[in-house]
Amino acid sequence: MKYNKWIFIVTVMAGVFLTSCNEDALSDNSIFDTETPERNEFDNWLLTEYVDPYNINFKYRFEDKESDQQYNLVPAEYGKSVALAKLVKFLWLQSYEELMDDNGEFIKTYCPKIITLIGSKAYNPDSHSVVLGTAEGGLKVVLYNVNELDTENPDVEILNEWYFKTMHHEFAHILHQTKDYPIEYNEITVGKYTGPSWTNLTEEEALELGFISNYASTEPQEDFVEMIANYVTHNAQWWRERMDMAGDGKEALQQKLELVKEYLDLSWNISLDELRTIVQRRSAEISSLDLSSLK
Repeated sequence: MKYNKWIFIVTVMAGVFLTSCNEDALSDNSIFDTETPERNEFDNWLLTEYVDPYNINFKYRFEDKESDQQYNLVPAEYGKSVALAKLVKFLWLQSYEELMDDNGEFIKTYCPKIITLIGSKAYNPDSHSVVLGTAEGGLKVVLYNVNELDTENPDVEILNEWYFKTMHHEFAHILHQTKDYPIEYNEITVGKYTGPSWTNLTEEEALELGFISNYASTEPQEDFVEMIANYVTHNAQWWRERMDMAGDGKEALQQKLELVKEYLDLSWNISLDELRTIVQRRSAEISSLDLSSLK
């Protein structure tokens, strides 16, 4: 009897609770901010040049939730952000748009949806290294050191090192995560990957092991995308010099490059050589760009 009484009490209380919930009136006020945000000239330019054609949210204002809080970081300067936004569009987005000849549909489909700018460098005190850029699940790319961008005389080598090698690197991750590359690639330098110890390798040591950069020695996927990013952002002379420096690693590097080219051609209808030609030509034209105005 006691057991049945407790069931009855619980049932009655649940009924009272449900009745009181059903009698609550829903508010007409939205919990979301429905006001149109105030936009400056740059914000409107980004809507036209990034959001509409590519569905990319280009974040130049500093937001705590968009930054890695393990680093001491500062916001990107407004003028430097304008310049980098124009450079990213010209050197990266429009390079693929020109290559694919599809009015930007390829980039719109596969590119990261958020690009975030940070004004300062991100230092790793444990490894004594500097973060050039980061990516999150193919959806977001973070570019650091924006405030050191020389908007008057931009140097292509510096631009590639800090920004565009990162962009091509992270985009290559998206491509191989969408359509995987041949497993044979992982076997070319098996047993030579260094993991976190990549910072201990010099450029020459990495080349001799069959890696195009010391970071490429981390693991096979990083190796794969480093091949693409370095090939596209450097000219043929640079590549020949690296092959000469590689010594015993030259054969491995050539095998990797052949597999990368074959993968991009068969899986994405992308000619790596043609992409490099476009990127190199556009890189030579940046001195003619107006990086200060929003035209």
